[in-house]
Amino acid sequence: MTHRILGCRACGSPDLRPVLDLGQTPLANRLLPSAHPAEPEPTFPLGLVFCPACSLVQITETVPPEILFADYVYFSSFSDTMVAHARALAERLVAERKLGPGQRVLEAASNDGYLLQHYRQRGVQVLGIEPASNVAQVAVAERGVPTRVAFFGRATAQALADEGLTADVFHAHNVLAHVADLNGFVAGIHTVLKPDGVAVIEAPYVRPFVEKREFDTIYHEHLCYFSLTALDRLFRSHGLIIDDAELVDIHGGSLRIFARRGAADAPARGSAVGLLQAERDAGVDQFEYYARFAAEVERLRQTLTGLLGGLKRAGCSLAAYGASAKGSTLLNVFGIGAGVLDFVADRSTVKQGKFTPGTRLPIVAPEELALRRPDYCLLLTWNFEREILAQQTEYRLAGGRFVVPIPDVRVV
Repeated sequence: MTHRILGCRACGSPDLRPVLDLGQTPLANRLLPSAHPAEPEPTFPLGLVFCPACSLVQITETVPPEILFADYVYFSSFSDTMVAHARALAERLVAERKLGPGQRVLEAASNDGYLLQHYRQRGVQVLGIEPASNVAQVAVAERGVPTRVAFFGRATAQALADEGLTADVFHAHNVLAHVADLNGFVAGIHTVLKPDGVAVIEAPYVRPFVEKREFDTIYHEHLCYFSLTALDRLFRSHGLIIDDAELVDIHGGSLRIFARRGAADAPARGSAVGLLQAERDAGVDQFEYYARFAAEVERLRQTLTGLLGGLKRAGCSLAAYGASAKGSTLLNVFGIGAGVLDFVADRSTVKQGKFTPGTRLPIVAPEELALRRPDYCLLLTWNFEREILAQQTEYRLAGGRFVVPIPDVRVV
C-alpha cells in the first residue's frame, strides 16, 4: 500500500540522513466510525530524513494520494482564522495586481472554496482544482466556486492550458507538502502561469518546525517540510524564480512565496534574497541544524505525559480540543489515549460522532466542554490557540483550563 523512497523527492539524491523516527502510526485524518471498527486499523512507518544535496526535509514513506484524499475530512472554512487569512490575502492580490473580470485565479487543492470565494465576490474569474470530491461539492454548492475534481500536476496543468485556462494568479496553500511528485507539481505551475502571472504558495516553514519542536505536524499527508533554500532550488529547476518570501503566523509558522517565470540563473529581485541569507547563517542547509530534533521531541514527551499523568493521579478529569491531524500524531506518538482523556471536542460537524485514529476517543461538539466541564483540556490545535480560547470563554469562566503542548508545555 505504501512505498519507501529511494532518493530525495526533489533532487533524487540517495543520501538521506535520519532525523526522527516516530514508529508506526495510523493515518492522521482517517477517523473511525466506531470505537471498535470491524477491520483492523492499518498503521504505517513515519520517519523523517534530511537531504544534504538540496536541503529538503521529508518523510520516507508515501501513502497513495487516492487513499489519503479521496474522501477528506478537513474543511478550511470551519476555522475563522483560516477564512480571515484567506480574505486578507485575496484583497491584497486584487489591489496589487488590479484584478477584475478579465483576470483568472486558479488554486490547487482549493478545498471548500474558502479562498477563491473572496476573489469571486470581487468579480474575478476563479477555478478550483480539488482532489476530494466531497469537499469540492461543498465549494460549488455553498460558495459558488467552480471546482474540478482532480490532482494538480503535469497532466492536469496541460489540460487546463490546452483549454486556455491559464492563471494571472495561481494559489497553492498547504498542499505542496502533500505532493509526492514535487517536480510534476511545480512543472505544472509553470505550464498554467501566464508570462506575467504570479504563483503564491504557502507551506509550513521548517525553521519554526525545528526550533519550536512542532513534531506533531509530521504525518503521512505531510511528505515534505520546506526551507526557502529547498524551494528556491526546486522552483528554479522548473523555470520559476522566487522573488519575494514572507513569514506568516498561520499553522504555527508558514512560508509564503511569490514566484514568476524566469530563467534558472535569473537573480531574485526582492525579499527572498535576505531570507535565503538568513537561512544560510542559521545553518538550515546543514544536517547539524536538525541533529538534536529527536532529543527535543523526547524531552517534550516526558514533560507533557508527566504533567497529564500527575493531573490524572490527582483525580482531575481531562479532555482534548481539536480532532486534527497534528493531534493524531501527538496522541499516538506520546501514547496519550482513553486512559488519560475522556473525549475530544471539535468544531467540525464532519468529525463529530466519529473516533480518533489509533486512540479511538469519541469526537464531540465544542459545547460539550462547558457541559461536561473537564478540569483540563489538552489543546491539540495549538496553532489556533487565540481563536479557540476566545470561543471557549464559558468553559474557562467555569474553571476549565487548557494545556498547550507546543512549543513548550504550559497551562492557560
